[in-house]
Amino acid sequence: MTFRTRLLAAFGVVVLVPLLVFGLGIRSAMSRRVTAEYERRVDALVGVIRADIARETDRIAGRLAALKTSLADDNTFRTDLVRGGAGGAGGAAGDRGYILDYAGNAMRLAGLDFLQIQNDEGRVVSSGHFRNEFDRMGPAIPHGGAALVRAAAAEGAFLALVTSDSLRLGKTLRLIGGVAVDSSFLARLTRDPELGVALALPRDSVKADSTPSVVAVVTLPFVDAADGPGQVEQARIVVTRSDAFLSALQQNVNLWFSAAVLIAALFALLLASWLSTRISSPVEASIRDMERRVAIGDMARQVNHDVKNGLAPLRNVFRHLTQVARDQPADLPQVFTERQGTVESSISYLETLAANYARLYPQSDRRSTDVNTVVRDTVAGSGTVRTKLAENLPPVSADALVLRRVIENLLSNAVDSLEGKAGTVMVTTEGGNGVVRIAVSDTGRGMSKSELDRAFDDFYTTKPGGTGLGLSIVRRLILDSKGSLKVETEPGEGSTFIVEIPVQ
Repeated sequence: MTFRTRLLAAFGVVVLVPLLVFGLGIRSAMSRRVTAEYERRVDALVGVIRADIARETDRIAGRLAALKTSLADDNTFRTDLVRGGAGGAGGAAGDRGYILDYAGNAMRLAGLDFLQIQNDEGRVVSSGHFRNEFDRMGPAIPHGGAALVRAAAAEGAFLALVTSDSLRLGKTLRLIGGVAVDSSFLARLTRDPELGVALALPRDSVKADSTPSVVAVVTLPFVDAADGPGQVEQARIVVTRSDAFLSALQQNVNLWFSAAVLIAALFALLLASWLSTRISSPVEASIRDMERRVAIGDMARQVNHDVKNGLAPLRNVFRHLTQVARDQPADLPQVFTERQGTVESSISYLETLAANYARLYPQSDRRSTDVNTVVRDTVAGSGTVRTKLAENLPPVSADALVLRRVIENLLSNAVDSLEGKAGTVMVTTEGGNGVVRIAVSDTGRGMSKSELDRAFDDFYTTKPGGTGLGLSIVRRLILDSKGSLKVETEPGEGSTFIVEIPVQ
């Protein structure tokens, strides 16, 4: 990630995070306000429903008041009521006829669906909706106010919204009148399509519905008088709302909020890009200059490291020759002849290395290479390294010089890991699955997990005076050869570095 990209990301975070927090705050406030406005609107609609019920009750009460005035002036009704014993069963049929038909005629003229005239005992004197209720006990609804009554009729039971009034004609009479509560009545209460109105009677099983939400419940006294006087219970007019409209409002708020945040974010990113460009250009120039200086230092360290690797075999040969010249001078020519190949190989290595560095970037000369030959040339003259080389290995596509540098670095680290103690360093080769494996193992100190995690980092070393470039260079050279490198290590148990190079 470049400096400019990091700067752009930092500017983006600094600008976008406060913008997002501010935007979420606005969105939350808008959502609460929309919800509150919708709740107030629903409350107003519920108030209208309550007012409609009260208005209907007042209309019924007005018609009962007119009927009460008419009854007070009706001498025939008064006379027949007195002669018939106020609705008693022993009155003559002729005396009762006018009374029995009175409620039916009055109900139709008043535009009601339910009308009863009861005596002071609660018995029906006259019933407009069901003539056969005469002399039965009528529903004992509370005095004043609205109530719901399930009443019998010739066509079957029906539900009515009723209220009551009373008058005295020698004896106290009670007038109960009302209108039918059916689907059309409930539809008239529903002024807004967003609301629903349902009637729940005491014995109804109300099923929970997760789609509409209950916003109000209007309770009314209820009497089931279809089969008798019944008892006063509670019925509920349930007002529900659909959440679809509120959800649509909130989705609209979210849509506009997302659009606003997106536009603001794009503007913020453009501003951050412009600022990062203005700031990063001079800083990146300084960084490039510093990187060039560091690269020169890295190159110097790498040259020093590679030259030391090339001189090590020469140093070993000359020490050996010095020892032979001192102890067995007669064998010196023969030993020199035996070690001459190592000297010439090391000198050739240094010459090639110098030529590569002269071109600043060593170009790998990948060609058919015998891995076992490179291993033998590398370990020649080393008395501490053992080999176990597989026969008939296929040639690999690699630069022999690069492969030697890899093996020399790994062997140097393996020998150093013994820390001057008795131990074994071994190089093994094997083939299979389209690759040739070179394993350099030792029985030295091994590495911990933290050391292994940093083993291939530039300039990381655990050796006094080490450059920290050996394994870093090894990894780069192997990757340039299209190969791979694996490490198996345990603290105190030693390490094994496994190089895999693809066959020719």
